[in-house]
Amino acid sequence: MTSTTLRAITHRLTTTPVEQLPSIASFLATSLSDCAELLSAPQNQKSGKSDSDNAVQIHKLKTRLASLLQDRSVEGRWTAVVLVKATVEAGQWEILRGYEPIVRSLISILSKPDPISTRKMCIITLTRIFHLTYQYPTLVREITTPQLPAFVTAALNLVSSITKTPLGSVRKPRPNTPFMEIVLHALLELVPRHVTIFRPFNGQLRTLLTEVIGSSSPAYFPEHVVDAAEELLVSLHKCAPKDQASAGWKDDCKSTILSIHRTIDHVFRAVVEQWESVDAGLAHIRPNYSAEIGDHAEDGLGLPGWNGLHSGVDRLIALLRILSGFISMPTAVAVALPMGSILDVTSRLTSVTVPPNGAVSSQSGIQFNQEISRDEREALWMELPRIHIACMDLLSSVVDVLGTSATAVTQTILEQAVWTFKGEKFNRDLRSSVYSLLRSLVPVSGPAMTKQSVVSLTNVLRTCCQDLLPETEESTSTGSDPKAKSKGGQGTSNADAFFNPNLQKSGQAQMGSPVLDLQKNASGLLQVVFTSIPAELVPPSIRAELDRTIILTSDKDAMLASVLNPVPAIKGRGAGSSIIPFLARPYADQMEVEALIRPRMPVLMTAPELDAYVDEDEEAEDEEMGDDSYNAAPKPVEFLKQPVSAPLQAPEEAQTKIAAPVPTFQKRTYTEETTSQDPTPPKQETKKARFDDLVSSASSQQPFIQPAATITQAEAPKVTTQLSTTSTTVISQATEQVDDDSGDELPTLNIDSDTDEEDDDDVAMEG
Repeated sequence: MTSTTLRAITHRLTTTPVEQLPSIASFLATSLSDCAELLSAPQNQKSGKSDSDNAVQIHKLKTRLASLLQDRSVEGRWTAVVLVKATVEAGQWEILRGYEPIVRSLISILSKPDPISTRKMCIITLTRIFHLTYQYPTLVREITTPQLPAFVTAALNLVSSITKTPLGSVRKPRPNTPFMEIVLHALLELVPRHVTIFRPFNGQLRTLLTEVIGSSSPAYFPEHVVDAAEELLVSLHKCAPKDQASAGWKDDCKSTILSIHRTIDHVFRAVVEQWESVDAGLAHIRPNYSAEIGDHAEDGLGLPGWNGLHSGVDRLIALLRILSGFISMPTAVAVALPMGSILDVTSRLTSVTVPPNGAVSSQSGIQFNQEISRDEREALWMELPRIHIACMDLLSSVVDVLGTSATAVTQTILEQAVWTFKGEKFNRDLRSSVYSLLRSLVPVSGPAMTKQSVVSLTNVLRTCCQDLLPETEESTSTGSDPKAKSKGGQGTSNADAFFNPNLQKSGQAQMGSPVLDLQKNASGLLQVVFTSIPAELVPPSIRAELDRTIILTSDKDAMLASVLNPVPAIKGRGAGSSIIPFLARPYADQMEVEALIRPRMPVLMTAPELDAYVDEDEEAEDEEMGDDSYNAAPKPVEFLKQPVSAPLQAPEEAQTKIAAPVPTFQKRTYTEETTSQDPTPPKQETKKARFDDLVSSASSQQPFIQPAATITQAEAPKVTTQLSTTSTTVISQATEQVDDDSGDELPTLNIDSDTDEEDDDDVAMEG
């Protein structure tokens, strides 16, 4: 079927007029993806007749696409660019190995006055081709190495122009160019894979990017374009030689930190900072208080000057994001993270917060600079939340990169976040950034937090609960001033509210509802609080409020975290109630809840033989032996503690008299049923008998006698009848027949003769 599809595609491209090809280009590109198996098959495997036909169709497809790229009409070139991308992605190496002429044709289209869509699609296609050749060294040598420099030059010409300066030629961005974003993203994808090729373009790219980042007009370069430029500027350190990669990253990072301090000197001139740097060599700039706020010189990164408080805050935020990019972007070599300098910057930024409404300098703890006007100071209060949001994002990048290695600085970061939150929690975006930071910080420092650290988070946790809960009717209802009501004054009312009472409530609920990111970060913070912070450190009132919030919001993950980490029993405090019923009602069909409430996992045995491999034959034997009664053997330790009597030597005459009559003698036993829990053995009775009675009894009780070699541990006697005769040899011989595993205590041997001398004579005569 794929060969038929390929033949149909080739036929449509050949017979359809060029002016009508754009209408079917998307359909043909989708059909080419179905022929991926045929296009990517090696040529040496195409030996049959059908395979040769397929090879002919592939050759026709390549030839037709090459002719369409050279077509005079715009429609033909646009269709060719779209189908070349689809063919390359479907055929991979088999198609790419002969595509060098097509790559040159695509690069030439960038310098033609084609429509914007055609040139954008051409940039995307070339980027995809260079990306696919990265894993094939042969294709890199044949296509990427000779053609990528020409592509970079053509792309830069689309977005910039070369300007000559006394220091040399630099690139200035073109105004209102539509290709800036797509070119920056294309270069950002290719720089990490081909650093050697981009090394000669490092200077041109740096001057272009600094102009884009330092632009003071938002309409000139939108925010998403500036973000791409910042990310590309951070990645340029990878173009340095291998022996200078670490030094280049360190120098760029240090220049960024110095530029941040220089910008703060101008932006924070309305207040007298109480902050002191840990770096004694850090030089501060004394701004000109009589002139308008601004910095007209280039900074360490080469960014141009700025003018105005808002532009200065934009520059400060851009520098913080660049520093965050240096921290979070992977590097080719190991680098030393300057944690001291980074925390020094964040400490300076968070030391100044928005004072309460109407607070003077003495009440807010911030000393105002009397040389600066009140308007500039109030403008700074309006810009501070933006600065602190970028600061929280920087600290989040530090925690995410370091992970558990950030344990040494988690307390400092926690104090800065809580202090900033206390002064500016009125800003919704700031609350979301603090929640996101604590969401990454608590799993690292939570298990080691102290009671004081947990108590410092109470304000954050209460506000977090308020952000998750919907606003009540009492809080959203608006009315006249209570003082005016008390005075009896007539207030104004909304007449439209009488016709549609729900209009005002819905509008206010929509205005006061938190955004999705705020809810996500707040919910994630509650989960990590339940799982990472010891439950006994959380105050009972805070824990109750957290449980109430997750119940009202039906947050399944947070409720699971609360149930799995209950409040432990503490002396003097009542037992805590469980929220499992509130979890089971709305989520009874969830697998996690089902496993939590009704676990069906079988009981795990701790016997060592269950962990080993069991043979089928051994298992059958165990089943047969299971029908027999089993008496547990005594513990080896108890057996070693049992007293053992020393064997006694009988007189030689007694040995001679006794040894002849009976060649084999088995001990006669009487077994009594006892429980294994009885710690004391049953009372043993000693039977006195003559030797001839003993012999006759032994011969009459043959069914109860078993050879010594066949007695097993389960058949060991529990009660032994001790026989005492004149000859101690009989006693010792009977004692040797007792199983070593028996747990019965050996009775004390009675050495004294219990028969008369006449009985001994009779025994001797009978022998």
